[in-house]
Amino acid sequence: MSPLIQYQHFSYRYPDAARPVLHDLTLTIPEGAFVLVMGPSGAGKSTFLRTLNGLAPHFYGGVVAGQVRVGGRDPIEASPRGMADLVGMVFQDPEAGFVVDVVEDELAFALENFGLPQDVMRKRVEEALDQLNIAHLRHRPMSQLSGGEKQRVAIAAALTLHPEILALDEPTSQLDPQAAEEVLLALRQLNEDLGLTILLSEHRLERVIHYVDAILYWPGPGHAPLLGPPREILAQVPLTPPLVTLGKALGWDPLPLTIKQARPWARALRPHLRGRPHPSPSPNGHPPAIRVEGLWHTYEQGGQEALRGLSLQVHPGEFVALMGRNGSGKTTLLKHLVGLLRPDRGRVEVLGMDAGRTPTEVLTRRVAYLPQNPERLLFTERVADELAFSRRAHGLPPDPEADRALLARLGIAHRWDRHPHDLSVGEKQRLALAAILVPEPEVLLLDEPTRGLDYEQKAELAAILRALRDAGKAILMATHDVELVAAATDRVVILGEGEVVVEGPSRRVMTESLVFASQVNKLFRDPHFLTPEDVLASLE
Repeated sequence: MSPLIQYQHFSYRYPDAARPVLHDLTLTIPEGAFVLVMGPSGAGKSTFLRTLNGLAPHFYGGVVAGQVRVGGRDPIEASPRGMADLVGMVFQDPEAGFVVDVVEDELAFALENFGLPQDVMRKRVEEALDQLNIAHLRHRPMSQLSGGEKQRVAIAAALTLHPEILALDEPTSQLDPQAAEEVLLALRQLNEDLGLTILLSEHRLERVIHYVDAILYWPGPGHAPLLGPPREILAQVPLTPPLVTLGKALGWDPLPLTIKQARPWARALRPHLRGRPHPSPSPNGHPPAIRVEGLWHTYEQGGQEALRGLSLQVHPGEFVALMGRNGSGKTTLLKHLVGLLRPDRGRVEVLGMDAGRTPTEVLTRRVAYLPQNPERLLFTERVADELAFSRRAHGLPPDPEADRALLARLGIAHRWDRHPHDLSVGEKQRLALAAILVPEPEVLLLDEPTRGLDYEQKAELAAILRALRDAGKAILMATHDVELVAAATDRVVILGEGEVVVEGPSRRVMTESLVFASQVNKLFRDPHFLTPEDVLASLE
């Protein structure tokens, strides 16, 4: 295959940054490749993707050295507009790329700018709607879409121009497992049937590695990346999906990348495992911190019911995962619990307060809410000031030492003096979490808190949340991250079309599910084994 993307001694430094994010990069990617771009949060993956169409430096500013050629063009000279027909971009935050408010109009927007004939536009919009399985959303306003639905619309919009290269920054981070599988299958089909070159940045490697030809691993800012076949790269790097982590720990060779490849190893290992008992979570005698009874909600008159008679309880000292397909009502439920929405029918109580009638400023003194988009919680011009702002808002005295310690625990103390908008998505997520933890709330409501986090950061987040649970906090987390659920939660509640489909201990619910099961659990189908640690601790 001929080179399509070439970097020669290329460097890029953001404005006011002390050192370049990309340093002396020399790299060649052939036409038709399907490449997974991976590495720690903040290592430079998003920056690399932005240089493919000239967004860096044209939009972000900064200093560039060396050469880059994409499809024979110089992105720095051509600018993003001059690269738009060659490189399709899908961002971590899909809303950042939206221009109009209706799905079908958004897909047609770029085509109109290029002056394509009406019949060609209609055909391409229909194809994109079908490829991403979103035809039923064509007339929906963007404001009424779930986070996962917005991500699929963003991918469809990028495909309408028929680019030669598709660059995607965490395209499955807000998708449920089945929707993520649909998107990745569509991408593989585009890669195989049309020869589309795909560069996909992702932290949830378990979803992706069996689709890609190569991995481009970024160790960290200023360091040269590694490029090679998936099995070869994963054997060298610390960030690996659970199945590969288990295989490396047990010396499996060749390393299995799929459940199918790992079956023989698991079969041989099974006689040597002794499952340890795991006590089922039970109410601790305290009244529920969260009590929802017969909750109904419709977003607009005569529209589809987002919640349908939903009932739920969460006790202090309990960590509950809220799972379900995109649009099943998870975010809608969380918004009711913090008073952002009011029930059509039913009752919502948090810490004994009626969430629909209690003023939001009263509720948020004891209840913390982390939305899907963390930027909505960031207001100041310095990381340190975000925590100071949170203290003032809750009537607390300044405490820089405690603030720095909290940021250190979340791995971003070194960003103390940076502007929040200069952070990666994962770093923004952790900063927003720090801001809501400042007043030591009694209830935590988290909506997809692992977006932008690598495996090590997710493990740190899981440890923090478990410690908060052990301190008596009630935690309700809406997530599609089955590996975090397996590692950290006590109970799982699965929603479907606004109703509770099933709820119970995490180990039982995940083992009984084909969709919401962790990699290790799919391999052993045993409630004793949800994580690599469960298996390693059970070896004789």
